[in-house]
Amino acid sequence: MKKTLFYVYLALFFSGAAQETSTVLNLDAAIEYGLTNNPNIQNASLEIQKAYKERWATIAIGLPQISVTGNYQNFLELPVSLVPAEFFGGQEGEFSELRFGTTQNMIGSVRMNQLLFDGSYIVGVQASKIFLEISELGYDKTSLEIRKAIIDAYGTVLLAQENAAILAKNKSNIKKTLEETQKIIANGLAEEENAEQLELTLSRIATQLDYANTLQDITMSMLKWIMGMPEENRITLEQSLEELVALKMLESNAPSVLTIENNLDLKFAENDRTSEELLYRYEKSKALPKLSAFISGTYTGNSNEFTFTDPDQKWFGSSLFGINLEVPIFSSLLRSSNTQKAKLSLEQAEIRLVDTRNRLAIELEMAVNEMDLALKNYTTSKKDLALAERIEQKNQIKYLEGLSSSFDLRQAQQQLYTTQNQFLQSMKAVIDAKTNLETLTNTAN
Repeated sequence: MKKTLFYVYLALFFSGAAQETSTVLNLDAAIEYGLTNNPNIQNASLEIQKAYKERWATIAIGLPQISVTGNYQNFLELPVSLVPAEFFGGQEGEFSELRFGTTQNMIGSVRMNQLLFDGSYIVGVQASKIFLEISELGYDKTSLEIRKAIIDAYGTVLLAQENAAILAKNKSNIKKTLEETQKIIANGLAEEENAEQLELTLSRIATQLDYANTLQDITMSMLKWIMGMPEENRITLEQSLEELVALKMLESNAPSVLTIENNLDLKFAENDRTSEELLYRYEKSKALPKLSAFISGTYTGNSNEFTFTDPDQKWFGSSLFGINLEVPIFSSLLRSSNTQKAKLSLEQAEIRLVDTRNRLAIELEMAVNEMDLALKNYTTSKKDLALAERIEQKNQIKYLEGLSSSFDLRQAQQQLYTTQNQFLQSMKAVIDAKTNLETLTNTAN
C-alpha cells in the first residue's frame, strides 16, 4: 500500500509541476489516496491519538504525583506581638511589645501523593480502554465510509464518461443517417418529414450530450473532493465501468461466509453495552472507601539579609508522612439512585444491542438479494443491449432502402437508447450492491 501511495504522490507531484500531465489512477490507488488525504480520515486519526492521551491521563491519576513549592517572604516591617510584661519582670496586667523572627524567610518543600485504593479509578482505567476502542472503531467506520464514497464517485465518473461516449456515438450515427436521408429527399425518394424526425432526435441527443459533458466535470470534482485531492490536479481513470463490474463479479464468485459479526455498527453496540456496564460499576464503586498516602519534606531558611544563596546559610528541615482514608457512610440515597439509573441504562444498551443484531441480519439478507438481482439485471441488460443494437441496425438498413418508415427507425433508436442507459445503470448497480455488501460485512479488501 505504501509503495502504491508513493507512486501516486510522485505522479501528482509532477502533474502539479506541469498541469498538462494527467495522473492515471485505478480504483485501488484512488481508495488508498483517499484513506490518507480525506479530511474525515485525518480527523479520525487525530481522535485515536487523543484517546491514547486520554487513556494515559486516566492511568496517571493512580501514579505518584510529585509537586515542589517555594516561598520567599520579606517583611518590610515585622509584626508586633503583645506578651504579658510580668514575664520580663514587669507589672501584672501590662503587656510588652515584641517582634519575633527575621525580616526575610525562604521555604522550600516537596510533596508526593500516592493513590492506594479507589474503586472508581479502577473502573476509569477500564473505561479509558473502551474509549480508545471506540475511537479506533470510529476510524475504521470512517475508512469504510470513505472507501464506499470513493467507489461510488469513481463509478459515477465512469458512468458519466461512458454515457457521454455513447451519446457522442449516437449523435454521429444520427448525423450520418440524416445526411443520407437528405440525399434521398433531394432525389425525391422520401418525404421531408423523415429528415425532420431525425433532426428532432439529433437535437435531443445533442442536448443530452452537452449535459453529460458537464456532468463529467462535476463528478470528477466530487471524486477529487472525497479523495482529498486538490481540484487543480488532473487525473484520468484507468479502469472502465465494465472492468469494475467484472472485478466485482469475480469477487462475488469467491467462496466466503457472509456474517454480521464484523459489522462496525454491531461492534459499536457491543462497546456501548460495555460502556454502560462500566458506568454501572463506577456508580457502585462510589460506596467503597478511598485510601491515599503522602510524604513531604520542607526546608526553611531565615535571615535579616538576603543570604539564601550563601553556602553558610542555615536551613532547618522537617518531614511528614501520612495516610488519608475516606469512607462514604450516608448520601441520602444519592448513590443508590445513581446506581439504579446506571443499571437501567445498561438494560437499555442490551436492548439496543439485540435490536442492532436483528436489524443487521435483515439488512444482510436484503443486501445479498440486491446483489443477486443486480447481477441478473446486468446479464439481462447486456443481452438486451446486443439485441437492441441488432434491431436498430436492421431498421437502419431497411429505412435507407425504403422498406420501413422514419417512425419505425425512431422507435428502434429510442429502444436502443433506453437499453443503453439501462445497461450502464445495471453496471453501476452491480458495483454499488457489491460495495454495500462489503461495507455491511466489513470484508472490504
